[in-house]
Amino acid sequence: MNRRGLFLPTLLALLALGACAQERSPADPTPIPSNEVHYTALGASDAIGFGGSVPCIPFTLCPDGTGYVQTIARRLQGDGKAVTLVNLGIPGAVLSPEVQAIGNALGRDIFANFLEREMPFVSSKATVVTVFAGANDVNTIGGALEAGLAGPNVGAYIQAQVQNFARDLRTLLTGIRDRAPQARVVMLNLPNMAALPYASSYSLLQKRTLQQISVGFSAQLNALTSQGALVVDLMCDSRFYDSHIFSADGFHPNDAGYAYLTQIVFGAVSTGTAAAPRASCSQMAIY
Repeated sequence: MNRRGLFLPTLLALLALGACAQERSPADPTPIPSNEVHYTALGASDAIGFGGSVPCIPFTLCPDGTGYVQTIARRLQGDGKAVTLVNLGIPGAVLSPEVQAIGNALGRDIFANFLEREMPFVSSKATVVTVFAGANDVNTIGGALEAGLAGPNVGAYIQAQVQNFARDLRTLLTGIRDRAPQARVVMLNLPNMAALPYASSYSLLQKRTLQQISVGFSAQLNALTSQGALVVDLMCDSRFYDSHIFSADGFHPNDAGYAYLTQIVFGAVSTGTAAAPRASCSQMAIY
């Protein structure tokens, strides 16, 4: 459970964080033409396409990137839309300052969180916002458990982290809506992280812990449909557990994985509809 994910060199990450500070204008009340798409992406290393053949440097124009964010932007352009992309993804980011502090106490060098370093910089003109959050959080909380931070009551600790994640997700969604009231918000829930290739060598106890955290976090993401968010269901998508769509590290998608993410996210982005995420499925109880 010591998976650290992707962390770019410290200097690059700190410079990238500073680059966010340019977008602080209030919401623009002017109606946006239907042929314009102002796309803001919130994420971690997924948003820059790490693991693909053409990953991007954070906060830079990357028109040839093979990640799902860049590919969705190109598909929208191919449909005749004028697309403005603001990619706020920061490698290694977790949802909240609290989880960031937990991770850094464990030496995980987490440079940013969504609530402080991404959400405040959502474009006020955004018509579409995608959010992929929680994978790094699962690994961080798993690491905290392995380090003994939960004490004797592991179940209570996990439940508290799930409740905190739910609270912070609501804060995130509210902040996005306050910044960009016209935006269509598309969120991805989490797969069962214990069943991804990077966890294949973990003990059964470690896998069950990751599973419990993943399922709990995904349930909270699913609950945001009641607040109007569109949730793309990775947890119950059997195709997302195919090892062939992951890069060599077993954690990040490869080009095939990002192409699949594009396929399943693009429909929600372009049409504003998505099948309701399932409340239960076999993928929730693999271990």
